[in-house]
Amino acid sequence: MNIHEYQAKAVLAQYGVAVPQGKVAFTVEEAVANARELGGQGVVKAQIHAGGRGKAGGVKLARSLAEVEQHARELLGKTLVTHQTGPEGKVVKRLLIEQLTAIQKEYYIGVVVDRSAGRVVMMASAEGGMEIEEVAAQHPEKIFRETIDPAVGLLPYQARNLAFAMEIPAPLVNKAVRFMQGLYQCFVEKDCSIAEINPLVTTADGEVLALDAKLNFDDNALYRHPDILELRDLDEEDPKEIEASKFGLSYIALDGNIGCMVNGAGLAMATMDTIKYYGGEPANFLDVGGGASEEKVTEAFKIILSDPKVRGILVNIFGGIMKCDVIANGVVAAARQVGLDKPLVVRLEGTNVELGKKILNESGLQIVAADSLADAAQRIVSLV
Repeated sequence: MNIHEYQAKAVLAQYGVAVPQGKVAFTVEEAVANARELGGQGVVKAQIHAGGRGKAGGVKLARSLAEVEQHARELLGKTLVTHQTGPEGKVVKRLLIEQLTAIQKEYYIGVVVDRSAGRVVMMASAEGGMEIEEVAAQHPEKIFRETIDPAVGLLPYQARNLAFAMEIPAPLVNKAVRFMQGLYQCFVEKDCSIAEINPLVTTADGEVLALDAKLNFDDNALYRHPDILELRDLDEEDPKEIEASKFGLSYIALDGNIGCMVNGAGLAMATMDTIKYYGGEPANFLDVGGGASEEKVTEAFKIILSDPKVRGILVNIFGGIMKCDVIANGVVAAARQVGLDKPLVVRLEGTNVELGKKILNESGLQIVAADSLADAAQRIVSLV
């Protein structure tokens, strides 16, 4: 789950991470009022769930209340297109009005899980700012790393190592160390999947601040954090993904035209790979799970069909805990409810497979049966 920058900064502040003073605004009038509290000037920052806002014109400096008003009118309601939003962009519905900061130097700090090491890693660079992706791609030697032992957490010497490698000014090293330790504590305690500060800045008055902040959270741990769940902004999410989450389905919309319904994340990935291998493009990732009910399957099918780009559907089920007859009943029920008029290829294998095939064959629907994953992928690609 993603949250907005202003929300991320509020969470980080709870852990002693220094952030600029700022306040969210939903209207032009609120933006002006917030800027007035900051002395009549500030930074007007569009709040969407995507990076690259600065390059896209979503961050504006304002030296007067008139400029704040002008920038707020320009940004609110604007569709902001960045390298992370895709060409469709995202509509700006809220702004962060933040104090101006006398920046001396920009840096980068990020915390992620290194799956190959099975540990949390803190990364840092003296090359913070809008070009950090280019730095990582072209000059990986400028990215410094510390792998953290979960038994003891981020140790002070590790934070100092990063501060020295980043060339943080000596008088500010201790502040940078406290900043990093607070960031790590937040990452662990809030079950983050990503914590990224870009840029981290040192200021003319000797502060170490998170000028921007990005926190992503592990969806599977949100039951432990009702305070974080309250920060969810449904306007920033795909309506189909929201609907899927109501039924415990794992759904991610993609750009293709072949809808996929599969049980198991690994099999779903293999199914999408196989579709691409035979020249097709998957329209979604959808895992109905190992114990889905007929109702869940029906809803999954309807969610796939709600995507106007879908021109055909591939159902690939390997029945273990998930029984093939349950899948078959769900497919038939959903196809009848929505009046299916698109090609449908079904590959069933496993528990109650013969019963499942019997249900499909006797449904009266135009269903193409496949014998293997490769066969199923080739058939649906040819049909669409």
